Formats: sequence, structure tokens, C-alpha cells
Amino acid sequence: MRKVNTDRFGEIEIDEKRIVHFKDGIPAFEDEHEFVILPYDEESPYYFMQSLKNSDLAFLLTIPDIFFPDYSVEIDDATVKELQIKDTAKIIIYTIITIPNGSVRLMTTNLLAPIIFNTENMTAKQIVMDKSGYTTKHRLFPDKKE
Repeated sequence: MRKVNTDRFGEIEIDEKRIVHFKDGIPAFEDEHEFVILPYDEESPYYFMQSLKNSDLAFLLTIPDIFFPDYSVEIDDATVKELQIKDTAKIIIYTIITIPNGSVRLMTTNLLAPIIFNTENMTAKQIVMDKSGYTTKHRLFPDKKE
């Protein structure tokens, strides 16, 4: 077990087996290599990805299929090799959420750059799908047409 101080959760104990490793960090946070993914709560579609190095760095995530059932991700051969993906059933796709001005109603998620997480070996990588047609700011709760 490893004790980690966090701004959001206070001091938490993390089983070493739950640590997710990003070989190259994530874009704009290249020095951040170890995270833990914590559920927002049992029933929630949201998760926190807490840095183990930086106590105030935590990303809000979701599994995009929950909100976008037609969402698809193509994982290139280099990523398959880097993450040592042998079984696609062991992959979880997460996307990072942004909450503009603290407004839950306006939350967006970055479908252009999903996080590919291999649960088999606890490695992950954020990829950018250049030719996908997705954007960095897909609304989770689009305005309803009356």
C-alpha cells in the first residue's frame, strides 16, 4: 500500500496494483506518470484520475460510451504495442471532462483525445485521433430542442 496526499480526497491509501502508469505522461503533463482512478461514487458514470505525484492534480473522467453509444476509437499499432494490448476486452476507454464555469449543464468531454487503459498491465496512454471528426468539447448534456 502507498499513502498519497491529495487536495480533493485527503490522505488515501492506494494498493500498488491499482496504480495506472503513463510511460510518457499525458499531453501538457508529461512529468505525470502515475495515477489512480477513483470512482466518483458507486452509481456514478464519473471517475477521478488522481496524480500520485501532484496532490492538486485530478482529472474528471467518464466512459464515453455511456453518453455517446456510437463513439468509436481506433487504436493504432504503435499504441497496441506500447500498451502491450493482447485482449481488447481488457481495455477501458476514458475521456476527460471539462466543467465550464462550474456549470454541470455545460460539461463537455474530449472525444478527440481518449485515454486508452489496459487493465491487464495497468498501463495507459492518451491518444489523439486526428482524422476522427470528434472534437475536444462534446457536450454531455446538449440543450433539448423544444
